[in-house]
Amino acid sequence: MPGRLAGLVGLDWTTCLAFKNPIPVLNDAHAALLGESWLGAARSLKNVFMLTLGTGVGGAAIVDGKLLRGEIGRGGHLGHISLNPHGPPDVTGMPGSLEDAIGNCTIETRTKRRFKTTHDLIAAHLQKDPAASAIWLESVHALACGIGSLVNVLDPAAVIIGGGIARCGPALFEPLQAALDKVEWRPTGTRVKLLPAELGEFAGAYGAAFAALSGHAIGPK
Repeated sequence: MPGRLAGLVGLDWTTCLAFKNPIPVLNDAHAALLGESWLGAARSLKNVFMLTLGTGVGGAAIVDGKLLRGEIGRGGHLGHISLNPHGPPDVTGMPGSLEDAIGNCTIETRTKRRFKTTHDLIAAHLQKDPAASAIWLESVHALACGIGSLVNVLDPAAVIIGGGIARCGPALFEPLQAALDKVEWRPTGTRVKLLPAELGEFAGAYGAAFAALSGHAIGPK
C-alpha cells in the first residue's frame, strides 16, 4: 500500500539492519495465515483462505499447500474484490469492494454517522435495535457473498475469519453461516468450513517466525 506507511516505502531491511544476507518480508495478512496454518485454525489444511476483519479487510490464501503470492506479491488481497461495480472506489481504486462493505473504515458512512465503530453497531444490534440490525445483517450478507465468490475461485477446505470484528463471536458467525448457506455453491453437497482464527493478535508474529524458518517470506524473485 504505497503512501499508507510512508516511513517504510522503499526501506531496504537488509541495509537498515546491516545484515549480510537479504531479508525477505511479507505483509500482515500473509503472516497471519501462515501463523494459523502453523499453529492455529488452519493446521494441516492445504487449501484455505483467511479474511481479517478490522479497519479494512485483509486477506491471504494457501493454495495446494503454498502461500499465494502472485507475480509481484499482490496475491491474496481478497478484501479488494468488487461486490458492486458502480460503488465508490476503495483505497486501491476498486469500486464497491468487500472491504468497504464491512470494514470499519466505512462504518460512519454506512450508518449515516450514527456509529463510530463496528463494535458499537453490533452492540446496538444485540440490543434489538432494528435499524442497527438491518445495517449489520446487510454487511454480513455482503461478506457472505464475497466469501462465496472466493470459494468458487479458490475451492478451499475452510475459510478462516480473524481480526477485531471477528471477536464479536456468534453475532458475526451465526448470521454469516446462515447467509453462506444461501449463496455458497455446493455441487457435491460439501460445505466449506467457516472457522474463527485461533491465534488472535499474535498470528502475524507466529507467521513471520514461520516464514523466516521455512523460507515462505516474500522476497525478490
